[in-house]
Formats: sequence, C-alpha cells, structure tokens
Amino acid sequence: MKMKAKLQNILLVPLGWLFHLLAFMPWWWIWLNADVFYFIAYHVFGYRRKVVRKNLVESFPEKSEAEIKQIEKRFYRHFTDYFFETVKMLHMSDADMKKRMVFRNPELVINAYKEGRNNMIYAAHYFNWEWLTSISLWFPDEMKTDRHLIGQAYHPLENQWFDRFFLHLRSRYSTCVPSNEVLRTMIETKREGKQMTLGFLSDQHPLPGHRGVITKFLNHPSDFINGTEAIARKFDMQVLYFHIHKIRRGYYECTLDLMYDHAKEQPKDSITLRYAHILEQHILEDPSLWMWSHNRWKRPVEYPENYNPQQQ
Repeated sequence: MKMKAKLQNILLVPLGWLFHLLAFMPWWWIWLNADVFYFIAYHVFGYRRKVVRKNLVESFPEKSEAEIKQIEKRFYRHFTDYFFETVKMLHMSDADMKKRMVFRNPELVINAYKEGRNNMIYAAHYFNWEWLTSISLWFPDEMKTDRHLIGQAYHPLENQWFDRFFLHLRSRYSTCVPSNEVLRTMIETKREGKQMTLGFLSDQHPLPGHRGVITKFLNHPSDFINGTEAIARKFDMQVLYFHIHKIRRGYYECTLDLMYDHAKEQPKDSITLRYAHILEQHILEDPSLWMWSHNRWKRPVEYPENYNPQQQ
C-alpha cells in the first residue's frame, strides 16, 4: 500500500508543474480552461451529478425540475471556477487578491485584537472559501507577528501529494492547524500569552462515531459538528461568520457577521444552532454557491426525542 502511494505521488509531480504553469497565465486563459472543464465535468463525465441532484431535490422539494437543473448547472460553473481560482493562488499577487476578495468590515477582528481578545470565525464550503484566508492582508502589521496566531483548522487529505499541495496554498496567508491538534495548539498559544484569530469550516458532518448537534437544515435532519463551539466557549472568543457574496466571475465580497461578543456567555449548543441557521439563510440567497457535491447526508440521523424546530 505504501509503495502504491509513493507511485501515485511520483506520477502527480507533473500535475504540480502544470498547475504552476497555469497559475502564471492571465485571467482570460484561466476562464477559458474553467469553461472547458465545466463542459467535461458536467456534460461528459457527469462528475457526482447523482449526488448533487439528490441533494438539491431533497433540499428544495418545492422547486420544479427546471429550477433544480438551473441551480445544478450554475453550481458546476462555480465549482470549476473555484478550482481554477484556487490554482491561480499559486502565483497571484497580494494586490490582485485584495482587489478580488474584498472584506468590508475587518475592523471587527482588528478591534477585538486591540482589546486583547481572541476571534473565532465560522465559515462554510461556499465559493470561494479558499480565498478567505486572505483576510490577513486587511490586518495592520502589528497583527502579523508571532504574537498573534492567524490560523485555520484543516483535515489532512488521504493523498499525500494533494495534501501537501493544498497545505502549501492554504498556508500562504494563515497557519494551518490539523483538526486533531487545534485544542492543544490553542492551549499552548494562550499559555505563551499570544492572541488568536482562527477560522473553521464547520458545515461538514461529524466523523463516524461522533454526535454533534442535530437540527433541521435544508429540509433534512442534519448533524453539525459542535467542536468549534466548544473551543470558542472554552476560550471565550468573539464569534463571527464569513458572509461571502460572489459579485461576478473572479470577484467576491465578504462581510463579517458578528454572532456573539462572548462565546462563554452562550448556552450549550446555541452557537452551533445559530451558525446552522445563518448558513441556511446564506445558502438560500444563492443555492448554487454551496458545495452540493459533498455527500453530507450519507449517514442519516434522526431528530432527538421531543424535537421542536421552533424552539431552536
């Protein structure tokens, strides 16, 4: 098995060279490639179309087949754009990134930092989440020192080559902390007297054998990971949400929604439930921008006994 993995990594090396070459290309060439890959992914191979269609139909039973298909096609357009935008990060200038991913109110994070407080920022697989780490470009230099951990939790990928590739991209603007090391890293950071601003993609379901917080979400009983909330409460962090809008192709705007000033003051599960509600409303603004190819409801769950969605 190890030999097979090594062989795969060797064979993927030319792909890395191709990605670097592509990242040097102008944006019109990037979009041309994205258009070609959209046609191949959607019309030729139908990449995960069954999963996408099933998720959309079950989430929006009130929509017609034509409406579902329109969302589906737009999703694949955004998905292929996302892929090439992410590759482009290899050689994008900071100025170009700052022009294309605009943060409207980074002062929410900056002011908390000046007050000596820590920030927890919820995010989701909403295009283009990979560019969200560039928020550090909007911070003053005093925040970009070894006294302030600007980081993100990430799940290491099974394929070593792709894991190294995405780790390289995601480490450009922030520190990547493996999910199973987040708590230890934060405890050590606090012990050293440092501050923290951390981002978490929290729309994935818990790992097998773990139970999070179950609530109604997009017409499904859905299990949300609650480790993000537990960490925010433990360190009494300011809690925010990355609210992304796609302005046009290759241009995004992100507003930071303040969820809570002090996580420690909130009842158990309330932060996770509010995140689920905010995310659902965000998705409803433009359903095509969420990552529908994830098989989120692969492991069905049931509502807790006496569950009342009106009370959440």
